[in-house]
Amino acid sequence: MASKIELKGKEFRRLQLIQLDLLKEVDRVCRANNINYVISDGSMLGAIRHKGFIPWDDDIDVCMLREEYEKFKKVANQLNPEIAYFQDHTTDPNYFWGYGKVRRTGTRFVRVGQSHLKFKDGVGMDIFPLDDVPNSTIGRMLQDFRLFLMRKHLYAQVAIKNEKRKIPLLIYKIMAKKKPAKILKKYDKMAAKSSSSNNKEVRLYFYQAPGKQYVKTPLRHRYSMPKKWFIETMDVPFEDMIARGVKDYDNYLKYMFHDYMIPPPEDKRDPHAPCESYDFNHLYENIEWKEEVK
Repeated sequence: MASKIELKGKEFRRLQLIQLDLLKEVDRVCRANNINYVISDGSMLGAIRHKGFIPWDDDIDVCMLREEYEKFKKVANQLNPEIAYFQDHTTDPNYFWGYGKVRRTGTRFVRVGQSHLKFKDGVGMDIFPLDDVPNSTIGRMLQDFRLFLMRKHLYAQVAIKNEKRKIPLLIYKIMAKKKPAKILKKYDKMAAKSSSSNNKEVRLYFYQAPGKQYVKTPLRHRYSMPKKWFIETMDVPFEDMIARGVKDYDNYLKYMFHDYMIPPPEDKRDPHAPCESYDFNHLYENIEWKEEVK
């Protein structure tokens, strides 16, 4: 595996500011087209606790209910092409993650262990579609296991170049024989059913269940979140802009992080997306920087 680059200081801040450009552009298009979105996960936490980025966070997360996500895809061509473009498996045949990204035009940002992949890279902001879940806990558990296998089949394309353990590598090589397009076709069928459902609970299909990401919640709440969290939104300050956030942020952040106003220990303050190579294309290279500024 290629060596990991740890961005620090000014370079880390440049990455945050490039991400912020992407959020501003998505916000502009969504407001112009009456599309509901929220900043989520650590970004929502950052808005409440820091009025912007968590100082050690290197990405921005955005969530949309499936219906809103499909609307956004239809108007993604309204993004300023000099700033950003939308990417998912329908716009880039080599891209195989089950959610979209908005990437910064003209940049490069290669995640560790992914230099062999063929999809377009660049500084990117995740756009997560939220889909319906079964009504019963058992149904949600079975769905979660199915989604786990689908994710592992896709991740196999990364693991076959990076896994060092013999038995897991053998399993991933077998999984990698199934082309991502077949997995994504099944995913599209699941998503199509979700978009016409009246279920009141949702989750991101191609990611770990929300109640297992940061803290493990009780079983009946582990596999989904109330849909109303992503319908009832409010304006929140984020750095030098106003973004859209979860109105019931207290319950949302308690669900995700429990005591969310208490920062983790310093040894747990790690960025999410280490890279092996990058090029910010001179963006923000002249920003004034002092070490105490986060």
